[in-house]
Amino acid sequence: MQEYKLFINGEWTGSSSGEMFDDINPATLELIGKLHKANEEDVKNAVDAAEKSFHAWSSTPAPQRARILFRAARMLEERKEELSRLMTVEMGKVLKEARGDVQEAIDITYYAAGEGRRLKGETTPSELPDKFCMTIRRPIGVVGLITPWNFPIAIPAWKIMPALVAGNTLVFKPASDTPILSIELVNILTEAGIPKGVLNLVTGEGKTVGSEIVHNRKVRAVSFTGSLETGKWILGEASRDMKKVSLELGGKNPIIVMDDADLNLAIDGIIWGAFGTTGQRCTAASRVIVHEKILPSLLEKLIGRTKELNVGNGLHENIDMGPVINESQLRKIAKYVDIGKKEGAKLIMGGNIMKPLPGYFFEPTIFTDVSPDMRIAQEEIFGPVVSLIRARDIDEAINIANSVEYGLSSSIYSGNIRNAFKAIEKIEAGITYINASTIGAEIHLPFGGIKSTGNGTREGGTTAIEEFTELKTVYFDYSGKLQKAQIDIG
Repeated sequence: MQEYKLFINGEWTGSSSGEMFDDINPATLELIGKLHKANEEDVKNAVDAAEKSFHAWSSTPAPQRARILFRAARMLEERKEELSRLMTVEMGKVLKEARGDVQEAIDITYYAAGEGRRLKGETTPSELPDKFCMTIRRPIGVVGLITPWNFPIAIPAWKIMPALVAGNTLVFKPASDTPILSIELVNILTEAGIPKGVLNLVTGEGKTVGSEIVHNRKVRAVSFTGSLETGKWILGEASRDMKKVSLELGGKNPIIVMDDADLNLAIDGIIWGAFGTTGQRCTAASRVIVHEKILPSLLEKLIGRTKELNVGNGLHENIDMGPVINESQLRKIAKYVDIGKKEGAKLIMGGNIMKPLPGYFFEPTIFTDVSPDMRIAQEEIFGPVVSLIRARDIDEAINIANSVEYGLSSSIYSGNIRNAFKAIEKIEAGITYINASTIGAEIHLPFGGIKSTGNGTREGGTTAIEEFTELKTVYFDYSGKLQKAQIDIG
């Protein structure tokens, strides 16, 4: 059984505690690796290494930093199939989705590398003569990255690549359910030429490793993707040291289907949004808000299509949906199904743990007769469960869409341009799709949400550079005399 160590100051090293934890294939329950469990001392060593390497790395010209990322992107391309298969084994998502996950990492690596020749500021005229004004972007310092298990190489890459090209040094904690993909990513970046100490990886529990990252005063920024409660805790704790914090905390994403929608296209989007990645996406469509005129026909088509889904090991051919990540998540989904039934929602299909299969499999599940205030319509389930909610018109549909605390992704299916623009204007979400599902973010556009989904930051696109830099305003006075802004122009 392969053993995986921590990566600190350019070396793979055992944990100070000597403790280990297991990495399990969720489809077969087979042990695939043993990981060293870091403690606070290990994290401090990683932070110290990052701090020590910051001056040299941040002083390296950004285009030179970018060259390393370009090499890493090519290596990711060369190893795409190998990494995809490893992801299906470690995380469970079907192979075609795993390939998409790796492709996202490739895309963001190329994109971030391209930013090495931009890192744009702005210039603007001064109100005084013989004076020049501009802004520049500077790295923050040591940055802590804490990532989830559902996109075990894409989300780490979304954070690591822009943070590196901006000149920061990193302490990276991957999810304990999917650490091996992160270790492979670190191996690739190291082989591509990242200097020692610039990128450090510590595996272990959030209550020790994550807590030390958040509390260590040498860490100047924290980027976290995960649960709302953990995000709230991070924001509160990090604010004590005035750290820069970036949070992406999930969603309860709606698909609105109007009576003039292309119904078959909408069904495609619902199936993909609700059951893609076994519903384990922050952008998953767990609510479908349907115009009452077409609800019966939509439900009939949706049931028919859902029955066609093949559930099983994602490495096998013709599998549409894999397992959930672990037993705890399996039990959580089952609990929400019981809650939905007790609240009066009608379970149309699914709702059961698939016991004949050896792994953590749950049936694709559909509820109808769901009211907007039910817990299954309000709380993030993170599994293959979709609730159908009736609406009389576009205004009621949008009000229902906005009735949750989250605001990440949203979608509307309609042939009416007025409905589309009303949704764009009125839906409270960071992302809105027209005639497409709630899934499909592209790396060169901002990604993130509003309300309890996050704290206003955005990943992806040039906003990723904003997340990992500080803005400095520069005034260059070449007049040869003291000039006083606001005073000398009166």
